[in-house]
Amino acid sequence: MSVEKQGKSPEIRELIQSHRSIRKFKNKDISWEIIEDLVESARWAPSSHNVQAYSIIAIQDQETKNKLSELCGNQVYIARCPVFFVFAADFYRHSLVSMKHGTPFEMEETENLIVGAVDTALAAQNFLLTARSYGLGGVMIGGIRNEAEKVAELLDFPKWTVPIMGMCLGYPDQHPWQKPRMVKEAVLHKERYQKDKLEDQMQSYEEITEEYYTNRTNGVKTSGWGKQMSVYLSTPRRPELTSFIKKQGFTLK
Repeated sequence: MSVEKQGKSPEIRELIQSHRSIRKFKNKDISWEIIEDLVESARWAPSSHNVQAYSIIAIQDQETKNKLSELCGNQVYIARCPVFFVFAADFYRHSLVSMKHGTPFEMEETENLIVGAVDTALAAQNFLLTARSYGLGGVMIGGIRNEAEKVAELLDFPKWTVPIMGMCLGYPDQHPWQKPRMVKEAVLHKERYQKDKLEDQMQSYEEITEEYYTNRTNGVKTSGWGKQMSVYLSTPRRPELTSFIKKQGFTLK
């Protein structure tokens, strides 16, 4: 059966606006043909200056998934999903062509890391949207950066590569609630950044998210987005990541 006939293809707008993170999957394999088609969509994501500074590692080996689950903060769905993907910012290929052509390889600036991270994120989003058109579901895993150096060692990453995000993927075995997003008025600014009504708009979102979490958890969790973010950002996050990134060649000048 051709790739085109293996899955459904809902409207792209519907796919985007119905996003949910899926963490529970059916015991059903994803064909390699589908995986290759997902990569094809990733390959056609926008890329700054056509740098294409990313790579995708597909992991089906159970032992490797178990180890990655531990390294990502014991997120059990990594071990349980049919395939786990690691999306990495990757300038290793670029180092090879620079060497081949005898040109300097200037990677010190922070700009290069940003380009790699953006390229990787755009590719990952294309990948996930295409996966959903096949009836698959997934969740992005920022925890791949918890122990970035150990992840790199486990997956044999060369210099000039940094894991940016992981992705669990499979056929959904749940239909979770959809989390409300920031109110549109606080996101869309006309002509300039408009601060005047921002606090009121954020308060509106706070009330929406308080109600959402209260209903979803039957009152166990009642704090809204603002309160959660204030706690989330109150302590340093992954301070060792910077030293690993520098070790990989990105000195962030």
